[in-house]
Amino acid sequence: MPPAGSRPIEPLDDDDYPAYTMGRAAEMLGTTPAFLRALGEHRLITPLRSDGGHRRYSRYQLRIAARARELVDQGTAIEAACRIVILEDQLEEAQRINEQLRAEGGKLQPKTST
Repeated sequence: MPPAGSRPIEPLDDDDYPAYTMGRAAEMLGTTPAFLRALGEHRLITPLRSDGGHRRYSRYQLRIAARARELVDQGTAIEAACRIVILEDQLEEAQRINEQLRAEGGKLQPKTST
């Protein structure tokens, strides 16, 4: 048995692995396939396609869709909900990078003009 640190990532351990069909994803979120299609139309999530052309969703995408559903359930228009979730995701990523830079003691180098 390989050491724990060298264990290959199994597809179902991967948050980005497209493990869920549209029907299963809608069921898990308590919504409809039409809602998931609308999220795709507003470019919030882009599911991968199976060889047969069926949409497949990852756990990460389901978390994003769940957040959008919360906002829509609170009365936010779907277009606005998608934009809010995108901005929240971008902010979270920027904060993660900022924290990583702080932990490494790294500083961003100023741009030099040419």
